[in-house]
Amino acid sequence: MRRLMRRGYFEDLPSVSRIAAGFFGLVLLLACTDGRHPDHVVLISIDGFRPEFYQDTTWPAPMIQQMAQEGAQARAVRGVFPSVTYPSHTTMITGSVPRRHGIYYNTPFEPEGQTGRWYWHTSAIRVPTLWDAVREAGLKSASISWPVSVGGPIDWNIPEFWSLEPGVPALDAIRSATRPLELFAEVEREATGPFSDSDFEDRLLRDDRIGVAAAYLLEQYRPSLLTVHLIAVDYFQHQSGRDGPMVRRAVTTADRAVRTIVEAAERSGIQSRTAFIVTGDHGFVDRDKLVAPNVWLVEAGMMEAQRDRGDWRAAFHRTGGSVFLHLRHPEDREAVVEVRALLARLSSDTQRLFRVIERDELDRIGADPAVPLALSAVPGTSFSASFRPPAVREAEGGNHGHFPDLPQVHTGFVGWGKGFRSGAVLSSMDIEDMAPLISELLGIPFEAPDGVTPKSLLAVQD
Repeated sequence: MRRLMRRGYFEDLPSVSRIAAGFFGLVLLLACTDGRHPDHVVLISIDGFRPEFYQDTTWPAPMIQQMAQEGAQARAVRGVFPSVTYPSHTTMITGSVPRRHGIYYNTPFEPEGQTGRWYWHTSAIRVPTLWDAVREAGLKSASISWPVSVGGPIDWNIPEFWSLEPGVPALDAIRSATRPLELFAEVEREATGPFSDSDFEDRLLRDDRIGVAAAYLLEQYRPSLLTVHLIAVDYFQHQSGRDGPMVRRAVTTADRAVRTIVEAAERSGIQSRTAFIVTGDHGFVDRDKLVAPNVWLVEAGMMEAQRDRGDWRAAFHRTGGSVFLHLRHPEDREAVVEVRALLARLSSDTQRLFRVIERDELDRIGADPAVPLALSAVPGTSFSASFRPPAVREAEGGNHGHFPDLPQVHTGFVGWGKGFRSGAVLSSMDIEDMAPLISELLGIPFEAPDGVTPKSLLAVQD
């Protein structure tokens, strides 16, 4: 009823008629509703989130573990290819795989050399998003630090963004992309206190502040959809691998941010009408080797050892645990034949470090339609963009981006609150199922071309 009134259905009726119409509408809604639709959905993505964070109580995540025990969960969530942040988050809010939504990597392949540009802008997404659906339903959305959200159809938006211009601080870039423009200053004044650039570079402090800012947006504006992205868990797994000591501190920080948002819902009296989703974009794989396949292309004369690739025919675009072969001229099929022959000549020890993903498999997984093949690293290995020898070197830390059949790169899912069935457990789900699940929770129309609603997670099933 509140949604009908907010959309102005009864505004043109005389007052008595409005009362009668309102009463009739209320009766109609009470008769038709199944009671499962929350008024608010909070989607929290913890970058690098792994299922063991809520399945293994030795991890310091009491809030998320409580949500998993009381609510619904999946033992694993399979991602997209490559299993990296920007394509994954775009799949979450579109229900489409990268081949369809157009965000193929974190950074677009640039034929004249990589400039450092990322897929920051929502205008690059080729399909409708949940934010579009929320707006079309006459509802409101808010977002903080979400990838590919600059310029998105979001009512209160502090996006993930930074500038390539020398000397432009990251905070200045974010302020310039925030909408409404004064929202960042409002959040600093009313919730987080002033940010400094050094504060922002401290990943743990940044996640704490993002949690406080998201809590403020939920409590102050009560959006129907709030999307939140936390980054520190990913950052420290890159540095030290899956189980480094700073990873546990980052998990603690992420869990605190989740609790802060939940407490905001409690304070504002909306918790009983709110669904919370805690998920991620990918898991993590430890590494001890780094492979630079562009070294092989330079040695074969297919590109030059220059940042702009010089006079090149073929180049590998790196995405952590995978690389994708790009051609200067898409019709140059002979170049693909030469690359395959080059890979076949490598030593057996080197060939064991990756597998070749051919076009038919890329089609099935929904990856970039422009590439003829890709390489996906085995556990313990990731890729480098370097074009200078050696082609194989020692490494440490962790990475992701691998083909999503690798269990270590799977992420997790916890659903808690209004609309979720307590005790529901799925053995697995796909990341593209997130968007239809959220639209089902909100009760709004949305077409997710590649996802399906995991209805066994819901309190009431059709």
